[in-house]
Amino acid sequence: INSLFMTANITKVGVGVLVFRDGKLLMGKRKGSHGAGEYATPGGHLEYMESFADCAKRECLEECGIKIKNIKFLYVANLKKYAPKHYVHIELMAELESGEPKVLEPESTENWEWYKMDNLPSPRFESINLALKSLKDGENYYD
Repeated sequence: INSLFMTANITKVGVGVLVFRDGKLLMGKRKGSHGAGEYATPGGHLEYMESFADCAKRECLEECGIKIKNIKFLYVANLKKYAPKHYVHIELMAELESGEPKVLEPESTENWEWYKMDNLPSPRFESINLALKSLKDGENYYD
């Protein structure tokens, strides 16, 4: 049996986190995976028995070497835009606690930069578009 075919039909759980510092949002340009060339925030796969907040903390540390605090829920989405990949996506928000972002996973992220909310780069990863919608209108459920 083709293992690629079998893994394509698995729904995964992704956790993303909007990290803010002085009113600016941390974003990086994705490469290598789905959404290559699109700007996104830190995030990744939820590990077995891990809390959403712990996943966000781990991903921020692994991807860009920063610690976060004041973690809050933003939205949940049934993300199918990048089919055949299918994700239940949990988006959180947090503040920078310490560290200066650096690229620690160069195979997946080109750079990390702080952007003003009224001047975010494009194109954006779908989870970021939903996050901006949630911040604007309070919606927190996308099926």
